[in-house]
Amino acid sequence: MSEQTAIALLGVGRWGAHLLRNFLHNPRARVVAVVDPCLEQLEAIAKRFELDVFCTTQWQDVLEMNGLDAVAITTPATTHNSLITAALKQDLHVLAAKPLTLSFAESVQLCRLAEQQQRQLVIDHTYLFHPAVLRGREFVQSGKLGQLRYGYSTRSHLSPVRSDVDAMWDLAIHDIAILNFWLGETPCQVEAKGSTWLQAGLADTVWATLTYPSGFEARLHLSWLNPDKQRRSCLVGENGSLIFDELAQDQLTVQWGKFDEKFRPIAQSREILDLQNQEPLQQVCNHFLDCVQHNRTSAISSGWLGAGLVQTLVALSESMQANGKVIDILKI
Repeated sequence: MSEQTAIALLGVGRWGAHLLRNFLHNPRARVVAVVDPCLEQLEAIAKRFELDVFCTTQWQDVLEMNGLDAVAITTPATTHNSLITAALKQDLHVLAAKPLTLSFAESVQLCRLAEQQQRQLVIDHTYLFHPAVLRGREFVQSGKLGQLRYGYSTRSHLSPVRSDVDAMWDLAIHDIAILNFWLGETPCQVEAKGSTWLQAGLADTVWATLTYPSGFEARLHLSWLNPDKQRRSCLVGENGSLIFDELAQDQLTVQWGKFDEKFRPIAQSREILDLQNQEPLQQVCNHFLDCVQHNRTSAISSGWLGAGLVQTLVALSESMQANGKVIDILKI
């Protein structure tokens, strides 16, 4: 493979445009083609970025291009299985938007196909490259919080409201990925309940509980209905709480505090954790190029990690359909 990775973008909607911008400005990447089924959108993107590359509405025209090394796929999740399968069978490396697919079985098949083809399948879980999430993992692993007691996350807003999936499938994957990354483990049991106010059959508010093998529990609040936009995750330990508030000026803080032997609060203070100044999506692109150019499996956001998150989402969906029934998750 040449020093530059020849890459095609499949899907250039809102997120695809962000990826395109990053790859265009990355000296280790060479964008050779852009695909989108909407001709109007394709023309707008070509004009916006002054593209001098092959642009088409047909993805089949791109996958068989000579000299192509990789594709970045940011199409709807319902198309992922067929597109990723086709790309891997053409011996292409793949960066795919989350979720990997909407089926655990399909996700596993894609991971096995990538291994069979000796190609890299990396999932764009951008939060795992966010400086606050990376620093948070480092802080948790330091043990300074003491014994972890529980966690919670809130992800809510008033829009956009989707019509293809419910709020759980839309929002939960971000917080589950962050919690798993911080804890270094994945849920073994889940339960969830949803409320439907806007669209029949699609829960727009969800309450979920994740239980981990260590016994740690985390609760998630997910909603399309809340004008009070929130993006907040917290781990509560015996010595204090680690708080990631994406919308705050100080995004990662520690609220120190514990009890004495008579249950009186002591050692209370607030600490702001310093963060590196870097764009998460830029780091995603750099990481993908590292994986491709060294043909090395991602240690952060591999296809198998993506499959595990899909497995958790499927279990949560099953629990919601059964009115909050506890669902066990078998380890992959």
